[in-house]
Amino acid sequence: MCLTGVDYFSTLGYQPGIAALAAGLLSPVATLVLVALTLFGALPVYWYVSKKSPRGEGSIAMMEHLLPWWQGKLLVLALLGFVATDFTITITLSAADATAHLLENPFCPGLLEGQQVVVTLALVGALGAVFLRGFKEAIGVAVFLVVAYLSLNALVVGAALNQVAVRPHMVAEWQSNLWAAHGSPWAMAAVALLVFPKLALGLSGFETGVAVMPLIRCSDADTERNPVGRIRNTRKLLVTAAVTMSLFLVASSLVTTLLIPADEFQPGGRANGRALAYLAHDLLGEWVGTAYDVVTILILWFAGASAMAGLINIVPRYLPRYGMAPEWTRAARPLALLFTAISVAITLIFRADVDAQAGAYATGVLVLMTSGATAAAISSRKDGSRASAIGFGAVALVFLYTLGANVIERPDGVKIAGLFIAGIVVVSLASRVWRILELRVAGVELDDTARRFLAEIGGRPLHLLAHDPTLPLPADYVADETDQRGDFNLRPDEPVLFLEVHVRDASDFTDVLHVYGVEVGCHRVLRAEATAIPNGVAALLLHLRDVTGKRPSVYFNWDEGSPLGQLIRYLFSGHGDVAPLTREILRRAEPDAKRRPAVYVGV
Repeated sequence: MCLTGVDYFSTLGYQPGIAALAAGLLSPVATLVLVALTLFGALPVYWYVSKKSPRGEGSIAMMEHLLPWWQGKLLVLALLGFVATDFTITITLSAADATAHLLENPFCPGLLEGQQVVVTLALVGALGAVFLRGFKEAIGVAVFLVVAYLSLNALVVGAALNQVAVRPHMVAEWQSNLWAAHGSPWAMAAVALLVFPKLALGLSGFETGVAVMPLIRCSDADTERNPVGRIRNTRKLLVTAAVTMSLFLVASSLVTTLLIPADEFQPGGRANGRALAYLAHDLLGEWVGTAYDVVTILILWFAGASAMAGLINIVPRYLPRYGMAPEWTRAARPLALLFTAISVAITLIFRADVDAQAGAYATGVLVLMTSGATAAAISSRKDGSRASAIGFGAVALVFLYTLGANVIERPDGVKIAGLFIAGIVVVSLASRVWRILELRVAGVELDDTARRFLAEIGGRPLHLLAHDPTLPLPADYVADETDQRGDFNLRPDEPVLFLEVHVRDASDFTDVLHVYGVEVGCHRVLRAEATAIPNGVAALLLHLRDVTGKRPSVYFNWDEGSPLGQLIRYLFSGHGDVAPLTREILRRAEPDAKRRPAVYVGV
C-alpha cells in the first residue's frame, strides 16, 4: 500500500488547494462527490479488475484481450499515450509542488526566491540521475515516507479540526455564505458536479494499486490460474488505501476551506498548491511546518520516482511484444533519459505551475479509469453478470462525463496525450516495418505425428511442398504434388511433406510455432500456426535442419499481384509474397549459404 501510496497519498500535498481554487466555498461538497465516486465507483471497478488481471496487467491488458487483432493493439497504443501523460505529469507536477513547499518555507535561502522553474528542473534532473545510476524501488523507503507523511497530515488536520471545534461560528458563517451564494441544496449539488472534474486528481491510486499485484503475498491455496490469496490481499490494499484517502480528503477540504483566506489559494498565494503546509506553519509553528515541508518534498519526489519506474516497466511490457519498439527500449537507462528529457520539456512548457498541470494529470488518470470501468462492464457482460455490467457501465459513463468536462475546460492533457500517442504510433509502426524480416519465432514444437513423419524419411533429402490451406481436399494435394514434382524435377520415389502455415493473429509479433502432423489420404502434411507465414516457414526450416542434420528444401509457386501491395499485405495480415520473403528472412537469420535451407520458386 505504501509503494502505491507515495503516488496516491502524495496528492494531499496539492489536492486541497486545487479543490479550494476550483470550488471555493463548495470545496467540501465537491470533495464528497469525489469520495462517493471513489468508494462506490472506482473501488468496485478495480475490485473486479484485480480478479481479471492477477499478474498486474491492469485495465490496459483487459481492453487488449477484449478486442481482437489490430484493434486491440491500436487501442493499447492509444492508452499507453495516456499512461505516459499520467506518469510524466506525475513527475513534473510532483516536482513542481515539492518546489512550492521548499520555496514557501521560511528557512528557504533567499537566493532561491522566484526560481520555481530552476528548482523544479533540478528535482527532475536528480530523479533522472538516480535512474541512470540504477534504481530499485525500495518498499522500506516507501513505508517510512508514507507513515511519516500520513502521521504529519493527521497531526495537522487534527489541529485544524480542533480549531474549528473551538470556534463553531466559523462553520455557521461558512454555511451562511454557502446558502447565500447558491440558494438551495440542488444548486449546490449541480455546481459541485460541474466543478468535480477539476478534483479528479484524488483518483490516481487505483491503477498503480493493481499494477503491484505481483509483489503481493499469496496464500497456500493459490495456483497460477487462480491466485485467490493474492486477489484477496490486493482487495484489502485497495479498500484500505481508498478509505484512508477518502477520510483525509474530506477532512482536509473542510479545514482548508474554513481556516484559510480565499485569496491565499490564488496563484502566488501562500496556500497555492500547499494548503495543508500553510496550516502546519500557521497552527503548529515553523519547526513542525518545516518538518511537514521536508516530508512532503520527499514523498512528492519519491512519487515521481514511482512514476518513472512505472514508465520503465510498462513500455517494455507491451511494445517489444508487438514488435513496435527498438531494442533499446528494453533497457532502463535509455528510457530514463528519454522520459527525463520529456519531463524537462513539460516543466518548461508549464513553467512549473502546479495548477496549470492539474488538468493534464487528471486527463491521464480519467482515461485509465474510464478504460478500467469499460473493460469491467464488457467483461462482466461476457461472464453473464448483467447487473454488474450495468453498474460498471454507469460508472464508465460518470468517468466519461468527468473526462469530457475536464478536456473541454483544460485541453492540455489531450494535447500532451495526443503528442505521446502520435509519437508512440509513428515509432511503433516504423519499428514494426524495420523488424518484419526478423525470424520472430520464440521456439518450434513438433507433435508426435510430425516427428514420426521425419523419422520415416530417414536419411533421404527433406523436401517440403508449400500448400494453400484453403484447398483441403485429397484431390487438391494430388494436383499440387503432381504440379510441383513436374516444376522442380522431383523424382516419383523421393518422399515429400506438404507444409501449411496458418496465420493466427497477424497483429502479434512473436510466439512459439506449434507444428502438427496430419495425414490427408496418402499425403503427409505439416501444419503450423504463426504470426506471419514467411517467418513461420523460415523458423520451421531452420528447426528441421537443426534436428535432422540435413539442409531442407522448400518449394513455392509465385504469387500474383503488385510487390508493394504484397509487402503491405504481409505487414498487416502476415501473408504476402511468401517465397522471396522467406528467402530474405533465412538469409538474415543464417549468413552461411551452405547451411541455409534452400528456397525454390516455380512458375
